[in-house]
Amino acid sequence: MDRPASILLVEDEAIIRMMLVEMIEELGHRVVAEAGHLDQAQSLAENEQYDLAILDINLQGSNVRPVAEAITARGRPFFFLSGYGSGGVPEQFKSRPVLHKPCAIEMLSRTIDAIWPNRQPDDAQG
Repeated sequence: MDRPASILLVEDEAIIRMMLVEMIEELGHRVVAEAGHLDQAQSLAENEQYDLAILDINLQGSNVRPVAEAITARGRPFFFLSGYGSGGVPEQFKSRPVLHKPCAIEMLSRTIDAIWPNRQPDDAQG
């Protein structure tokens, strides 16, 4: 079986964040850190241990660019979530996937699988 991803989730709307956590867990992954504010998200992006990140583009009026830069500096994959399409994606991250909110669990699953290159079978150890 594939190793589940540990995920940093950045979303400023609490209800959407809770729904995403449920979907991520249903897919067999786990959310290891959540943030709804830019400062908190940047701190977690720089210090938390995670395999990949899911980022809302607009956090209470602030663009998530500094968080995306921190994740990139650590060499971790990520993708964006947006209710506004790809318009707010920072220029240097235009090539990153953007999921539109609300997203279907199938799209979430496909996007996680596409960006997480380390998803490999574990050694046969129990």
